[in-house]
Amino acid sequence: MPKIRRLPETLVNRIAAGEVVERPASALKELLENAIDSGASRILVSIVEGGLESVQITDDGCGMTPDEMTLALERHATSKLPDEAIEQVSTLGFRGEALPSIGSVSRLTVESRPKDAEQGWRRVVDHGVIVEEGPAALPPGTRVRVENLFAKIPARRKFLRTPRSEYAACQDVVKRLAMARPDIGFTFEHGGRRIFAVQAGESTESRVAQIVARELADNGVSIELERPAGEGIMRLTGVAGLPTYNRGIADHQYLFVNGRPVKDRLLTGAVRGAYADMLARDRHAVLALFLDIPFGEVDVNVHPAKTEVRFRDAAAVRGFIVSGLRQALSTGDRRSAQAPDTGAMGRWQAEPMQEEAAPALRSIFAGRDWTAPSASHVAEPRAPWGHDADTMAAPYGRAEAAEALPENAEQYPLGIARGQVANTYIVAESADGLVLVDQHAAHERIVLERLRAAGAGDKVAASQALLMPEVVEMDEPACDRLEEQIDHFATLGLVIERFGPGAMLVRALPGTLKRADPAKLLVDLADDLAKHGASLLLGEKIEHVLATMACHGSVRAGRTLNVAEMNALLREMEATPRSGQCNHGRPTWIKLSMEDVEKLFGRH
Repeated sequence: MPKIRRLPETLVNRIAAGEVVERPASALKELLENAIDSGASRILVSIVEGGLESVQITDDGCGMTPDEMTLALERHATSKLPDEAIEQVSTLGFRGEALPSIGSVSRLTVESRPKDAEQGWRRVVDHGVIVEEGPAALPPGTRVRVENLFAKIPARRKFLRTPRSEYAACQDVVKRLAMARPDIGFTFEHGGRRIFAVQAGESTESRVAQIVARELADNGVSIELERPAGEGIMRLTGVAGLPTYNRGIADHQYLFVNGRPVKDRLLTGAVRGAYADMLARDRHAVLALFLDIPFGEVDVNVHPAKTEVRFRDAAAVRGFIVSGLRQALSTGDRRSAQAPDTGAMGRWQAEPMQEEAAPALRSIFAGRDWTAPSASHVAEPRAPWGHDADTMAAPYGRAEAAEALPENAEQYPLGIARGQVANTYIVAESADGLVLVDQHAAHERIVLERLRAAGAGDKVAASQALLMPEVVEMDEPACDRLEEQIDHFATLGLVIERFGPGAMLVRALPGTLKRADPAKLLVDLADDLAKHGASLLLGEKIEHVLATMACHGSVRAGRTLNVAEMNALLREMEATPRSGQCNHGRPTWIKLSMEDVEKLFGRH
């Protein structure tokens, strides 16, 4: 058996680095937390090539003396634990491994000057070896630069991703910490170009809206709730987006525990539970939640990267978050109720009703006349029980003059349209029963099959050029994902191009989606690519993209259809593969046989 031996210090640091430093964003997180804990009021973060070439953080905090800098570069040396009560830690970092671990796998330059010192001090560590040390000229504070991460460890270097992917990860780290501390000003630069800057002293709501999305200020509700927990108070604050303001992926959910950004399954499960009956299963809420809990009720030392936590009473924390979110969404603002897309409804209602089926709904049976029959004149009904007709509730359903079933009704499995309920469901009569159709779900499937057919092979789908190209502002990683798929989108009829670092220009929409909202379409496409782009083959990615495009191009729930349009939709369903379910696995229609109907009324 080999003898037990003590590992060299450099190897010990590299092993610790494997726990703490996974990629440039990991090193950035550790250094940025140190800057925050130093009492800084302004922090500048500058990276090059997504952090692969360099990461630099400059703060105006308390600074370090030469002796303190020597200790800071040793393992398990920290100023953040004044005593041995590790469960009472109130700082972001406290393990004392970040600087020596980063210095063992990169070229690390640390420059610092205390506020009462005449000059600063500089030390350079190259992959665990001190190569330079001496005085440095800089204002009070600390400047740390990490260069050539894993340059001498090719086994680790080859697992790093592209500069774009690493940049997106770094940006996410800065965003989360900037939201956690609205009292500190942050500036983030990439390759010498300023990405964003926020001023110190802002409110939490203002800081979150600036970083997450400006629309959140008008589409969110504030949360502020307290409850006893152990020997203290548990407090929940933040901003929660309305259910109608949602995203296709959950990457816009920012969760904090005692000011520390975390990615915890308990918390994400609580958010999902709070929105369970207000969002579709494939949509996710947009929010930033800040949970402050007594130190004795939470363990933050579960994971070396400190992104996971463990609660003493997990059930109480989950219930507190669910009830707090539901209370804010139900009583804080009437807009929290799920509602149809009012913008889309306005566009449909502004158009004159056509007497023939819209081109997108015409049946493949071109020889049939789908014009609506003229309705016979009916005298205005007299209101019963002495009430005025003006005060009676509007009918919930709508029916038009009936069309006789054809003699060969068997060729129409979905029957003939008889009316529309709630401007969402089509009621049809077939030869042997009653059919109810979800118009949006059904047309969504039809549009998806058309897009699939248009994208098959080498042919290019028809486009509808916009009269005025539309600029859609998005964050830079989202634009990067869309830019990589520009050529394939063009084959589907969607013509877009990059319009600066944080915007895309839409020149044409697919002919099938000519009524879609370009901004919403691009946001959902970018979300789909972020959710599926890293793990799926190209064919599977395109399937998800097509499903998202089909949703935007389909008839919305809430649009009034005339009989001709309803019948045309039914005929298209009969001729479309897989039309029995929508793109999300829900049924598009259900059928009650005459026998079932008679049973409901006790006639059978």
